[in-house]
Amino acid sequence: MANALKSKDLLGIKDLSLDEINLILETASGFKDVLKRDIKKVPTLRGKTVVNLFFEPSTRTRTSFELAAKRLSTDVINFSVPTSSVVKGETLKDTALTIQALGADFVVVRHSSAGVPHFLGKILKASVINAGDGANEHPTQALLDMFTIRAYKKRIKGLIVAIIGDIAHSRVARSNIYALTKLGAKVRLIGPSTLIPLEVERLDVEVFHSVEDGIRNADVVMTLRLQLERQGKGFLPSPEEYFNIYGLTAERLRLAKKDAIVMHPGPMNRGIEIETEVADGPQSVILDQVTNGLAIRMAVLYLLSGVKR
Repeated sequence: MANALKSKDLLGIKDLSLDEINLILETASGFKDVLKRDIKKVPTLRGKTVVNLFFEPSTRTRTSFELAAKRLSTDVINFSVPTSSVVKGETLKDTALTIQALGADFVVVRHSSAGVPHFLGKILKASVINAGDGANEHPTQALLDMFTIRAYKKRIKGLIVAIIGDIAHSRVARSNIYALTKLGAKVRLIGPSTLIPLEVERLDVEVFHSVEDGIRNADVVMTLRLQLERQGKGFLPSPEEYFNIYGLTAERLRLAKKDAIVMHPGPMNRGIEIETEVADGPQSVILDQVTNGLAIRMAVLYLLSGVKR
């Protein structure tokens, strides 16, 4: 078992070894215990600075990284693109180098273009953490999903995990596919052919175009947000028709195993991807995913702080 991450950056699940994934999950278990205390703060990274560099809207991820950093006693700066020099034409490189010159130790970046965190990782001495780059990856979301599955199922190897929805535009789906297959789960992708890219068949997954067939006997059912902002016309007839064919309803969920858990990375579109009865039902672990994201992001910051520059 490795005892440290190899890279100064966390850019994607694709780059992580099985040992590194397990190390992050085990480290997060320790921080989950910290979060149960009355005083939820530890001095582990006192004196360090985290900059949240978000070029896309975010509630859960940005707030989660901010809280994780504060729980570790770091200073946090939230970079607001609309009020920055980016709107005056400053390049991404110059923005990043300015942030580094101000003493950032970690830069958490979300951007609509795939590859931006990888570019910043090459030019910055600070640790760069990918908080979502285009339709490429969202590694900490996949890690918190693995942590949540393991908490409920005690294992991941051999589980049947059904992922329903907009696979083509989902960075969450890609990171989860990489993580689940590395950890030995059987992955089923469910959705209309317009939303499942051909290349996923090379990733050791099964593809279904029927929710009923794909969800049958699943241990975990994960629905994805319809990324309407990334889609052109022609992918779907309408959101209502999508729900009728692919929405996760209580009736469809009964085809999965009785103890199956229901997951969603958020934000949810109720009545389009998932029925309210299911989202708020006893099998839903959606709010636990949010809580576990805090422990995972604390673990990532802690482990990256120990990588030699």
